[in-house]
Amino acid sequence: MNLVRRSHSALPAYRPGSVEDQFGRMVESMFQDFFAPVAEGGAWPGDGAATPRLDVRETDKTYEIQAELPGVDKEDVKVSVDGQRITIEAECHGANERREGETVVYAERTARRFMRSFALPTEVDDGAAQARLENGVLQLSLPKKQGTEARRLTIQ
Repeated sequence: MNLVRRSHSALPAYRPGSVEDQFGRMVESMFQDFFAPVAEGGAWPGDGAATPRLDVRETDKTYEIQAELPGVDKEDVKVSVDGQRITIEAECHGANERREGETVVYAERTARRFMRSFALPTEVDDGAAQARLENGVLQLSLPKKQGTEARRLTIQ
């Protein structure tokens, strides 16, 4: 059975313009973010790991990545590179440390785990990759693997 919608109106059908279409996508994105299954602190339920925010920039030879890891020491950060897949894991322990004879009156800060895994468009040369943690921001410089660029074939 085929359903056909017919309009008896003399007016043409409404088609949103570019501004209305962009606004519609923004509202849709807002509702998706609002109803996403994220618990307090940006963690997925049951996982207990927060997702660090990222900035990824690409140059001709590298990917430059910045990830927010507030309160994390460099010893507690683990970055793994597997081809195109990058995984960042970290833990923040300092918030729960207590000294002898000390009474906590009020505490909002807790120990946290961070975890984020994503794929880049091309493979990374993990041997030349560099990582640096400064002021709670992890900075990765990931060189692109040579030979992964597309080459143009000559048509015969």
